[in-house]
Amino acid sequence: MDFALVYLGRRFFYRFFDFFHHWYIDGSRAFEHHFVSTLKDADQTIALRITVRHFAEPLYKDYSIIGRILGVIFRSGRILLGLVFYAFIVLAFALVYLIWLSVPAIIIFYAAAGR
Repeated sequence: MDFALVYLGRRFFYRFFDFFHHWYIDGSRAFEHHFVSTLKDADQTIALRITVRHFAEPLYKDYSIIGRILGVIFRSGRILLGLVFYAFIVLAFALVYLIWLSVPAIIIFYAAAGR
């Protein structure tokens, strides 16, 4: 009978700590992977790196003075909007990640408080 209780106690603590390992370590890796793939997908649409790389070049190879000026203006606007969109993505993921990290602590707090 004592061996069964020791075995059950060990399994309980093993599963208890395994849950936290799975929730925080494995879940964080999956969250990071999803975050990076979302940024890569967004960069396929926004093309911020390419826009920065070709910032000083005129749009559509229009080498006139107007084309050069408009190219810098439009690319500046595109870069600014891209940075705003990336900041929105980063803030949204950060908020969701912080909520996700706090869920086990909130559950333990409410369970200990008896609510």
